[in-house]
Amino acid sequence: MFNSDNLSAILQPLTASNVATIVAVIVGTWLSIFLLRKGLTWASSYLSGRRSWYVLAWIPVIRLVLLVAAFLTVVPLIVQPTYENFVAIAGASGLAIGFAFKDYASSLVAGAVTLFEIPFRPGDWVEVEGHYGEIRSIGMRSFQMVTADDTRVFVPHLKLWNCQIGNANSGGQDLQCIADFYLKPDHDSAQARRILEEVAWTSPDLQIKRPIIVLVREKPWATHYRLKAYPIEPRDQFAFITDLTVRGKEALRQASFEFSQSLPYNSGAQDG
Repeated sequence: MFNSDNLSAILQPLTASNVATIVAVIVGTWLSIFLLRKGLTWASSYLSGRRSWYVLAWIPVIRLVLLVAAFLTVVPLIVQPTYENFVAIAGASGLAIGFAFKDYASSLVAGAVTLFEIPFRPGDWVEVEGHYGEIRSIGMRSFQMVTADDTRVFVPHLKLWNCQIGNANSGGQDLQCIADFYLKPDHDSAQARRILEEVAWTSPDLQIKRPIIVLVREKPWATHYRLKAYPIEPRDQFAFITDLTVRGKEALRQASFEFSQSLPYNSGAQDG
């Protein structure tokens, strides 16, 4: 697209001073981002709840500012800062990005949207295409989440355009957990509800400021109980559900309730 005359008119002559400045800007930006991530992560470890997440949420914002500042510093050292050159470079870059890096560019744009709309932040528990875990970091192109079995999943921001992202706690401490119980239909439902509520109230991980709800739904093959409660810390959700399930089953057995022994193949009906 450009011949040698055009390139000489666009590009700045690279002097030793310019090269040293460019290298210093790149190294300084990388070092600043590294120290920023380490420093804010360290600071957030001494905070709790939303204050910790708000501190972590500033990491991608400040990183974006540093990268933009580095770009605006380096480009005038390489390109003659004229309007015509800006239009030419922008057009060529847009064409290259459109054909070669469409998905990457889309992920970057979605990442910028994420910084302003904040549909999720570090510390949130989200589900994306069957993967459920805690967001540990948010980058410009993707975010990293860790699942319950300690698997790291990297999700490109591109998913923001065409995929549903479920957020279990949305920047707060309130994360609802559900323990399911299936009992044979012939029993005292009011007593079963009281037993399950007591099981939740006696859990050491219970967040007592949030309500405890026991939903009952009759199935042709069983009575389905859903014990809904909130743990103190979202990260304790799996231990909390385990505690409710184990102690709930034991309490119901001691009260002579009988559990349904089999489920139909297509038992995945949606319950409220």
